[in-house]
Amino acid sequence: MSARRGKTGEFMTIRRAIVIVLDGVGAGEAPDAALYGDVGSNSLGNTARAVGGLNMPNLGKIGLGHVTPILGVPPANPASGAFGRLQPKSAGKDTICGHWELMGVYLDKPFPTYPDGFPADVVSAFRRLTGYDMLGNKAASGTEILKELGMDHLATGQPIVYTSADSVFQIAAHEEVIPIKELYRICRISRAMLTGDHNVGRVIARPFVGTTPENFKRTFNRKDFPRMPETNTLLDEMVNAGQQVYSVGKIDDIFGGRGITHSNHTPDNLTSIQATLDFLKADFSGLMFINLIEGDMIYGHRNDAPGYARALEQFDTFIPALQAAMRPDDVCFIVADHGVDPTTPSTDHSRENSPLLVFGQPVCPDVNLGTRQSFADVAATLAEVFNLPSPAIGESFLSLLIN
Repeated sequence: MSARRGKTGEFMTIRRAIVIVLDGVGAGEAPDAALYGDVGSNSLGNTARAVGGLNMPNLGKIGLGHVTPILGVPPANPASGAFGRLQPKSAGKDTICGHWELMGVYLDKPFPTYPDGFPADVVSAFRRLTGYDMLGNKAASGTEILKELGMDHLATGQPIVYTSADSVFQIAAHEEVIPIKELYRICRISRAMLTGDHNVGRVIARPFVGTTPENFKRTFNRKDFPRMPETNTLLDEMVNAGQQVYSVGKIDDIFGGRGITHSNHTPDNLTSIQATLDFLKADFSGLMFINLIEGDMIYGHRNDAPGYARALEQFDTFIPALQAAMRPDDVCFIVADHGVDPTTPSTDHSRENSPLLVFGQPVCPDVNLGTRQSFADVAATLAEVFNLPSPAIGESFLSLLIN
């Protein structure tokens, strides 16, 4: 762990790091946004304008208003924490590559995507290995494809296989037609099948319930089967060094359970927030890694700007409880994995910078961290905090936080 002399002369020790990923909460277009069709995207700024301003006083005090112009969140002078932006460096704009880069893994080419559906060799292998035919085989919204093919699924018992703009192989099935255990088995077979040029970022089980297209509803029994990183992540290095790694939300799915010592796979923001507070009661040294999913899964992909705004404001109300639960040697990082601007015509992820807020007693107030050149600067900073090997990419900003 890191011990440095602070501005007042005393030694400041960091024993625990808390990294909160606001899934899909981008802070303005990345320099290469044009390559992804995302010029003009700004999940935070555009949402604020769409709803007439955001009420986020707690994050505003830390420095959120300095990250990007946000109606209703003026720049705090002075800010109580450190603030800046992270530029994405890896190719792609999905959950896996964003989280991997935050933990020090660089991808030089994006995961494969299938805007026209999966090719014949993949379909043939799926049929042969799982014993099922497939419905769908197209890029589609997860809710819309249930309306379109849910009744056919009930009649035939065949799973609905579909994708999106992301690198995903999604399998939807009614829980009373293909039980959860069987759906997971199909997904495991598919994960093992999808290799080489078809090594997608995630295979996702998408169970649902209901009796008609009007009341079909996806359940919380979703499970992700991710592609595994070919190199060690910061999480692996933490565990190898004897540190604890606590995960909340879908972090365990994103990393396939690797590099995690304790996990609470919570399904929504409120339960994730409570799990975070509960884990903070534990006496440990290491990292807590949290994903708050609703900005992406519930609101961003549905272009629901008011809902997206409510989720942001709800998170803001949690900040005082988080600060009260933090110990003197805790530091918290608030970041994102990509954008999903709910105000644009697209319902896909957007290539955006991540906000970067850092706070806790060891952190110097009112520090402008600038625009960092990679999400992996978070991993590099944590590697320095915990005296771990530096990741392949990323530059530590620890000296700016504590000097």
